[in-house]
Amino acid sequence: MKEWRLRWNSVFVKFSAAFIVVGLIPLFALSYFSVQTFTGHVERYTNDNLRQMVLYISYNLNSAFNNYNEISMLMYTGRYEGLQDSFSDNQTRNVNELEQINTVPIDAFLKMIVYSDRYITSAYFVRTTDNKLYYQTKENKVVIPEQLPVKEWLSTVKEDPTGLMMYPTHDDYYIFNSKDKVITIGRNLIDTSGTLTKEHKIVGTLFFDVDAKLADPFLRELNLGERDELYVLDDKERPYFSNKELAGIRTPFASHADEDKLILSEEIPFLKGQLLVEFEKKEIYKQLGTTSTAVYMAIGICSLVLIIMGTWFSRRLAAPIRGLIKQMAKVESGNLEIQIEVKSNDEMGRLAHGFNRMVDRLQAFINEAYVAEIKQKQTELSALKSQIRPHYLYNTLEVIRMNAVHSDADEVADMILSLSNQLKYVIDYGEDWVTIQRELEHLKDYFYIIQVRFENRFELRCDISDNVNLEWQILKLSLQPIVENAIQHGLRMKGKGTVQISIDCVENKLAVTVYDDGIGMDKDEIDRLDMMLRDASAPSKNVGVKNVHERIKSVCGDGYGISISSRKHVGTSVLMLFPVKEALPYDPNNTGR
Repeated sequence: MKEWRLRWNSVFVKFSAAFIVVGLIPLFALSYFSVQTFTGHVERYTNDNLRQMVLYISYNLNSAFNNYNEISMLMYTGRYEGLQDSFSDNQTRNVNELEQINTVPIDAFLKMIVYSDRYITSAYFVRTTDNKLYYQTKENKVVIPEQLPVKEWLSTVKEDPTGLMMYPTHDDYYIFNSKDKVITIGRNLIDTSGTLTKEHKIVGTLFFDVDAKLADPFLRELNLGERDELYVLDDKERPYFSNKELAGIRTPFASHADEDKLILSEEIPFLKGQLLVEFEKKEIYKQLGTTSTAVYMAIGICSLVLIIMGTWFSRRLAAPIRGLIKQMAKVESGNLEIQIEVKSNDEMGRLAHGFNRMVDRLQAFINEAYVAEIKQKQTELSALKSQIRPHYLYNTLEVIRMNAVHSDADEVADMILSLSNQLKYVIDYGEDWVTIQRELEHLKDYFYIIQVRFENRFELRCDISDNVNLEWQILKLSLQPIVENAIQHGLRMKGKGTVQISIDCVENKLAVTVYDDGIGMDKDEIDRLDMMLRDASAPSKNVGVKNVHERIKSVCGDGYGISISSRKHVGTSVLMLFPVKEALPYDPNNTGR
């Protein structure tokens, strides 16, 4: 008992107890409540997301049913593309004698119905007087007339003669060698001419099959599992569509509430019914349960490791750290002759060794400070020398130019001036971005020498859009290599031509296009250049284009760079994309000279 009292009075025991009570217990509690809050948030988010998706699907299905209702009403309006805009006043005579609907042959009308929507696979019209069947299909499908359930469809239409009949999802076994699922939609054609009577004068009935795959895009968005169920019901809970076999559907659906299921429903006004979706909670929350379990296990393991490591480190580090603190206090007072005895090769031993090295290096740094100051003076002197050399070159060129002017060699003088301007532009140090104005001036100096060399057979044109500010910045020396490439590989072989620079701002990007009306390139050459631009390691003889592309990508990012298009014997277009970048104030004296 006395031994335990002594241990309790020790700093180590108190530290361990405080570490557990103040550290681990609040950490565990906070982690637990955080996981619970996170779980609830994820469940609510998942439920809200699924509700939004179900609402979206119900809206689209209702729109689809409305669309098919409007298609069935074409028998009355006659408004469809490519045909007449009016219809006969006597539908009975049209259908029975002329075999027409809205002055259009019945077969043509059915073909128009089939191709009015991508999901309509076939259309049928049954004439009331003699039950004559007309039909049209899509994709050269073959109808087996004797297998058509016309009587069953007509009996369903009789329930509401003026309304729209929708026959639930079924197999189209009456189509030869077909295994598709379809929904059949029907509507009576009633003769509206003359006096309306209580008994409607039905001239014929239109039916058309809609591929049940119209719901596939919505099902893919929901990502239904094997045990999840989706139903489209009318006001009497009769199913029109399901991701399951309709023959095995349970009714009534309202009695299927289950704690293990998440049941969501949305109204479909056209059917006066609803879209009902049943999700298995275990499936939609499966990943969440796995995550929670992993978090709890991690919390438990971390708690155990923290207790063990805290106990070990408290024993291991307490004494050496106190000694190190004492020695550091002496160093802070200015005594740099302190050395700590290294007793082990563990972390504390390396810490002591590092402390000794720190003191030694501190003394060395103090001694080297004077040497560093001398080296700085030498660096400044070298910088001044580097400025003198290009300045001497510019002065020499200016002397040569003035001599040419004095000798009335104006063209030579202008060429020397252009060369001097180019050298000043190229040797400018510390500049990656320049204004568009400066880049164009450099390009004009370069092109002047090209014109003199090739006897003005080449022309340079610039087209600047009104929405472009010439003070915006562009990557330095990005235009000249492209123009040089256009002259060497496009215009030179042709003998003469034009290079046009077009600059525009498109979608917050600076688009610079270099056109030439040279010999152009074929598709194989364009494909080779595209591959070269995509693959940084690919070898290429078009070094200038590749270098500019890689510079733009490295400085601006993957969304920028060069794209090339060309046509043989027409010309080549090189598009460069830069970010819109405002220019910094330009200091003409800061040129590195």
